Amino acid sequence: MGGTVKPSVRRLVIDVEPLRADASFRRLWIGGALSSVGSRMTTFAVVLQVYQTTGSSAAVGVVGLATLIPTLVVGLIGGSLADALDRRKLVLVTGSSMAVVSLLFAAQAFAGTERVWPLYVLTGLQSLLFAVDSPARRTFVPRLLSKELLPAGLTLQMLAFHVSVMVGPSLGGVLAAAGGVKLCYLIDSLTFLVALHAAFRLPPMRVEGVRSKPGIRSIWDGLTYVGRNRIVAGAMLSDLSATVLAMPFAILPALNSLRFGGSPSTLGLLNAAPAVGGVLAMSLSGPVGRSVRKGVWLLVAGALWGAALTCLGLTGRLWVALAVLAVAGAADATAVVLRGAIVQSSIPDEFRGRTTSIDFVVGAGGPHLGNFRGGVVASAATPSVSALTGGLSCVVAIALVALCFPALRRFGPPAEATTPGRHSGEESVPVGDQT
Repeated sequence: MGGTVKPSVRRLVIDVEPLRADASFRRLWIGGALSSVGSRMTTFAVVLQVYQTTGSSAAVGVVGLATLIPTLVVGLIGGSLADALDRRKLVLVTGSSMAVVSLLFAAQAFAGTERVWPLYVLTGLQSLLFAVDSPARRTFVPRLLSKELLPAGLTLQMLAFHVSVMVGPSLGGVLAAAGGVKLCYLIDSLTFLVALHAAFRLPPMRVEGVRSKPGIRSIWDGLTYVGRNRIVAGAMLSDLSATVLAMPFAILPALNSLRFGGSPSTLGLLNAAPAVGGVLAMSLSGPVGRSVRKGVWLLVAGALWGAALTCLGLTGRLWVALAVLAVAGAADATAVVLRGAIVQSSIPDEFRGRTTSIDFVVGAGGPHLGNFRGGVVASAATPSVSALTGGLSCVVAIALVALCFPALRRFGPPAEATTPGRHSGEESVPVGDQT
């Protein structure tokens, strides 16, 4: 009996073969996981320090603007640089610079400053550097892993991300209570050393194919390429459909107050539930990594996200709300992995940095716009109406993406071997096309 059960269990749980197969990926994963925990600690510490200094929620909200604006402005430039330079060297420069910024965070905390503008400036600088670092860093995994192992590698990265979302703020709270926010900043700067060591051990990561010159023309060529590649464009639109139309976090405080008693501990559970679902989904992600029709499952995951948040708008029971938020988190994590595998498998290396930067901007900007939409609708009507209309509109939008982008639905081994959209007459770019 044991011989028949074990293979089925192995197919169900997360595939760790990339960690065994490639030492460079293993070092990148460990360094990235530790650095992500450190970054979450710093984010927690900045919010806490701003609130302790000002006592103002509006001042805390400015931290979000200081993060978002540099990300949107510099994100596409980061992709242009990644397609022009040795990506390994670029990451070493940006990673070292971010470690210095973490030390500056610690320095201002040790100095005991009562002003918040240094926190805003350092947050903006950190976001600017990350917007350049992330597109280049994301090109490493497709170069290190085969197409067969790529989904499993992206799944492992998503698992590390969701674990950091849960562990980072909690650990930051313990450290801040024990020795102040300066401990969070110091430990964050130390985690960069592990990530930098992993990048230093990589071989040169020069662009394969025609190297572009950084600038407006390069950015425009990247945007044009994504617009013509129906698989990539459809995948990104599915993400925007989910995040812009149905992001729930802005309405959770009001929903908690109106339906679940308003306790801060309950609000904490509501905010943590999607991350818990994400961790569970990634831990049991074997079938996702091995799925053949990744485009279909991407659309299913997007629709499931919308359906779960529709249920959030209908329920008055806390356990149901936590359950559907966990389902939404699981669907979101699955969609992120599938979108990454689809996008990275559908582009040539010379466009990888720019395409990844567009995906990065979409992933960063969509949730902020979605939370804004959710908050406005909740204020004009009710939080339940916001969740209900957002979830339903997401499902409709995902259905329209499936209808308008048949190349995405067909994505899989046959689509990877042929021109996207060839069977429907869509304007498209062949996989691996360099124009």
